[in-house]
Amino acid sequence: MTLQFPQMPEQITKAESRILDYISNNPEEFLLSSIGEVGEKLDVSGTTISRFVRRLGCGDYKELRRLVADQNISEGPAVKLMQTLHSEEAFTVDNWFLRQQMYLQKTLEGLEQEEFQKAVLALCSAHRVFIHAKSASSSLGQLLMFRLRRLGVQSVLLPSGGSEVLEGLSQAETGDLVIMFSFSKLSQEGKMILGYRKEAGYRTLSFISRAFVPEEERADIQLFAYRGEAKEYHSMTAPAALVDALVVAVSEQMGEASVENLSHLYHMKKTYAPNR
Repeated sequence: MTLQFPQMPEQITKAESRILDYISNNPEEFLLSSIGEVGEKLDVSGTTISRFVRRLGCGDYKELRRLVADQNISEGPAVKLMQTLHSEEAFTVDNWFLRQQMYLQKTLEGLEQEEFQKAVLALCSAHRVFIHAKSASSSLGQLLMFRLRRLGVQSVLLPSGGSEVLEGLSQAETGDLVIMFSFSKLSQEGKMILGYRKEAGYRTLSFISRAFVPEEERADIQLFAYRGEAKEYHSMTAPAALVDALVVAVSEQMGEASVENLSHLYHMKKTYAPNR
């Protein structure tokens, strides 16, 4: 694809040439990528990209993305989303929901299907499931525990912070699964969970939103959910959808056992709490 820019430098560096080739050859992927993601993919710094953007005559990275979206003849979802998201300055519900669609799409692209299947099997085979969630993620922890218990999976919600986490974690052992939410960084409690796993013998599953996680911070199983860029409002739409998808997949994997557990719960409520 040949793009027209406000200005084109007479000479460009090798790094700038890689950036230009990437944008020209992958316009839709570029439109859905942050400046950090492009830099990581091309092994160039964000500063280099920002400088090149200005050399092309654009005020900033967002302006460059709008320019590429306007020139892209494709009718793909990336172009439509970018054009809609930047069509209005003020917040609208339509814009917000379209942004969530983009977050879900980026989650689907970043989620490794093999890891997801590992998570399903780990939940089905776990003797008990311990869940650690704090701050905004606490609602996701509650949701996951509620859903799993309805399927008959023994689930325990660990204390959210401090040394009390260790009191609950001390009960975990071989055959158990410990789930944590560490989207943007690994908390102190997360470090406790990972640090104790070798001694206790349990497995770990982490919900993350980082493209790269250092080896020492990696759980045995990692599920990616996109929540927005670093300085944006961090949405929980994709993580909540991922939690629900995981529960539905577990239910399907369990087969008749999950149906029996739900039926048993229904009859208990009908017998012992008929008015609720």
